Amino acid sequence: MYRYETHLHTVESSACGATPGREYPEIFRDRGYDGIFITDHFYHGNTRPSRDLPWPDYVDAYMKGYEEAKKAGDAIGFKVFFGIEENFEGDEYLLYGVGREFLLSHPEIPDWTREQMIRTVHEAGGAVIQAHPFRDRDYISMIHLFPEGVDGIEAINTANSPNDNLAALYYAFQYDFLIQAGSDTHNKNRIGDGNGGILYETAICSPEDYAGRLRRGEKPQIFYPGTFFEGMDEVRVALPAEICLGGVWRELPHEEIQEWAASARSAVDGAGLKPEELAKRIIARLGA
Repeated sequence: MYRYETHLHTVESSACGATPGREYPEIFRDRGYDGIFITDHFYHGNTRPSRDLPWPDYVDAYMKGYEEAKKAGDAIGFKVFFGIEENFEGDEYLLYGVGREFLLSHPEIPDWTREQMIRTVHEAGGAVIQAHPFRDRDYISMIHLFPEGVDGIEAINTANSPNDNLAALYYAFQYDFLIQAGSDTHNKNRIGDGNGGILYETAICSPEDYAGRLRRGEKPQIFYPGTFFEGMDEVRVALPAEICLGGVWRELPHEEIQEWAASARSAVDGAGLKPEELAKRIIARLGA
């Protein structure tokens, strides 16, 4: 099986990044990975390049972390792929299969809606995954779920709490999403046995290859620490939530999320199961 990290930030291009892109390839290679996706924060997220730069210069600055990682990866024969993480109102999306030319040809990106982003990325052959949909942070005031048009969700993000991840698994089960896992790595010192990612039986050749697999519904297997969900209770969502269906946002009551949980438990014969075993059954039922 071929092993990949799907969610990774560099100090050059993400304001919250702590590690230069060039340092990642050797570390991941030595841990048995076959490739990594650099997914730095883009224009509306915690990006490092100044938004006052002319658009071509902003794109050049944004690409720096990836390019440094790619150069280091090429030198040791390790795959480094380009990706993007874009933000709207705390809800973030991982974009795969689009690159420099795509960004340069769309200087209107700062004005995009979610719908425009998804449509334009798809028209270019790319794929869109909603990242950590139930992330709870002090800088997020509301959960925004956008199920229509995305190619899947990041149901396991090992930089977030088990609670947030189990809620994402219930969401994935409710909408029968393709799921992926990632570590959301910002710092090389946090790369270890606690990371998550994806596995395929055949090697990913390019970002376009991976985007095509997602668009065709070729589900990756996912990995994460076997102890990740140990000791947690049932999901508790603290933030208010909204969901967009048919182009209309509506409140998502917490009781409805609990109904998703009950439905998932029933479908996988999970009554009375601890969260760690329940998560495994949900993932198996989703086919990942």
